[in-house]
Amino acid sequence: MQKAALTLQRATKEDIPFLCDLLGELFTKESDFKKDYEKQERALHLIIADEKIGHILVAKEDGKTLGMVSLLYTVSTALGAKVAMLEDMVVTNKEHNRGIGSALLSFAIEFASKQGCQRITLLSDDDNTKAHAFYERHSFSFSHRKVLVKMLTCKDF
Repeated sequence: MQKAALTLQRATKEDIPFLCDLLGELFTKESDFKKDYEKQERALHLIIADEKIGHILVAKEDGKTLGMVSLLYTVSTALGAKVAMLEDMVVTNKEHNRGIGSALLSFAIEFASKQGCQRITLLSDDDNTKAHAFYERHSFSFSHRKVLVKMLTCKDF
């Protein structure tokens, strides 16, 4: 039996439970983050509800969500233009090596361009050489900047 064609589209609030599951898979691989369904659900609702914040894009097959990527927007004073931060790029473990990630990333790049973004920035764990090679195949290059983080203690919004 032949599988249905892959569909690439914007996520809706109905996708959120599946997106939380994908984020759970992703955060088990990342050193800086941990799975917290309530926090991830809250963040996804905020992004999906406000296009000024960003967009969540999904890859689906037969109605099942297989992957996701987030584009979060800001303005670069260096470029004088809108830019995107690419986050949460994940394809469910069972569907790796089928080209879903490449299709989803290509869709995200085109989507960001259509939103007027002039740059996409992403972060990756230092030791995630597979991800680095993947992004380099899609014309991303390493920056000379280092990432610094300061966690803030504030009430949840």
